[in-house]
Amino acid sequence: MPYNIRIVSTYPPRKCGIGTFSRDLSTALAHFTGEVGYIRVAAIDNGSGPYDIPVDLTIDQYTPESWADAIVNISTRARESANPTVILLQHEYGLDPDAKGEDGQGSNFINLAKVFRGQDLVTLVYLHTVLDEPDELQKKTLQELAGYSDGLIVTTESAINILESNIYGIASDKLKHIDHGIRMQHPSQYDRLAIKREYGLENRFLITTLGLLSPDKGIQYGIRAYGRFLNESCTEAQRKKLIYLIPGRCHPDFIKTDGGKPYQEYQALLNQALEDSKLRWCKVKELGTTNFDEYDLVFLDTFLDENTLMKFYGATNVMLLPYLNMQQISSGILADTLGSGRVAVATKFRYAVELIHSNKRCPEGLVIGRHARGILVDPGQASVEQMARALDYLVFNQKRRLLMEKQAHQRGYQMRWYNSAWALLQYIDFIREEKDIVTGRGIKFTREKYSIFQKAKLNSIISYDRDGQPTT
Repeated sequence: MPYNIRIVSTYPPRKCGIGTFSRDLSTALAHFTGEVGYIRVAAIDNGSGPYDIPVDLTIDQYTPESWADAIVNISTRARESANPTVILLQHEYGLDPDAKGEDGQGSNFINLAKVFRGQDLVTLVYLHTVLDEPDELQKKTLQELAGYSDGLIVTTESAINILESNIYGIASDKLKHIDHGIRMQHPSQYDRLAIKREYGLENRFLITTLGLLSPDKGIQYGIRAYGRFLNESCTEAQRKKLIYLIPGRCHPDFIKTDGGKPYQEYQALLNQALEDSKLRWCKVKELGTTNFDEYDLVFLDTFLDENTLMKFYGATNVMLLPYLNMQQISSGILADTLGSGRVAVATKFRYAVELIHSNKRCPEGLVIGRHARGILVDPGQASVEQMARALDYLVFNQKRRLLMEKQAHQRGYQMRWYNSAWALLQYIDFIREEKDIVTGRGIKFTREKYSIFQKAKLNSIISYDRDGQPTT
């Protein structure tokens, strides 16, 4: 019997990476017509609608009654369906306000998990942020989500290590790693030269930073690194063959925060970086009429539709990701960069270390990733010199750069959304079978007497990290 999938998440047209994630997951799941009945989304809304199918419910993010109504609606629809319903909660602290409207202080996701699992609905929680230094509320939230759900899903193995550790103490049988999916299967899907011709970028080396602009993206350091590279490594003629493209705008919520003061401060930060770097730059609404001979850097001041976003992945030569949040465990931009067979230069945030360096320990400084599928750098001011060196390496070593593209694509191919959706369905099957298998397990024993064997470590149950060292 196929499953009905109910996702609780933000969803397009709301500008949110988690919404994009849920849309792509929904699209991938829809291919499995034998395993999936219908897919519906309860969209966490902040006035971003209207929504289209698969959204059939909306939750006003800052109205407690709306969260309560969603529980009733979802529960009712699950009872009325002949197919079993599976709940997928997309958890992010910032989407969970308390009754006073304070982001990250609520327990709405916990309430959802508690009710749905109590109704014997398979309930899984995707965690989009796992902190290694959580405050008490953040720690308690993930522990309770583990307790009230059938499993927690993360996109990195390093997040599992954190959740299993003494920080959270969550049992390993409640944790599952499933790759963040990618939307492109092959670099030839979008011909690089054809796209460059379309935008007037032919015969140019394209460096790109994609995504919504915000202070934690570290773009001010990317700008300084690019300026340093141009000044140190390139002649004037070579400089005209390079362009740094930064498409995207700041998130609408960020622009409105505190009357726009943080946004104004951020713009001043970028302007200072541009001035210090002595870059020739412009801001445009579209690329078609831009004379790239006159500029080193171009801001494309627009929200990108999906087709344009995919074209930029295809056109780019190097993706620059100077992010400042080293605890970030997911990045659709990085995943799609590898899946597009493009080289990323990224700071050492968790997801980058896992994808580019196979979760190996990273020394300080510039690191060419394991299997040479990208380059990692330290965050902040240290990244300026290191990113400049990385650009020098990639621009002037075409053969090595093309090999890195091939290595990146090889990893990305494993992460197609089709594969991630299938892994999720297999995990759901496993959870349901565990629920159904209740006979023949033997009597459950509770320890009532101290035993000398109690603290003994058996070789067969000692776990090891990726470097072969036993974990505690």
